[in-house]
Amino acid sequence: EAQLVESGGGLVQAGGSLRLSCEASGFTFDDYAIGWFRQAPGKERDFVAGISRSAGNTYYADSVKGRFTISRDNAKNTVYLQMNSLKPEATAVYYCAAAWITDYRLGSQSATTYDCWGQGTQVTVSS
Repeated sequence: EAQLVESGGGLVQAGGSLRLSCEASGFTFDDYAIGWFRQAPGKERDFVAGISRSAGNTYYADSVKGRFTISRDNAKNTVYLQMNSLKPEATAVYYCAAAWITDYRLGSQSATTYDCWGQGTQVTVSS
């Protein structure tokens, strides 16, 4: 069955950088848009970034725009999230998710858009 596996999380100091990976299997990767979400303890799961099937469109939460970059390598069935200038408030479990959607612009930020989720990778940013 479809599976997404995140990796690359860890501990980083404020102002540092981290690169997350999301490797997909069990489905035709380039038929799906991919989003990144994060969830801190006791808080809701929030949208971070998303990328369309063709990679022609990317979307970012206002809190990370200009510092995070989402990209995909369809030959490797992998989506990346490059996180620069990290802040302590970025501490959370980061999840990637896949969505079959014709108009990704309309639903990229909603968790209900996505049907397949990874198990998450922990990111901790120390002050």
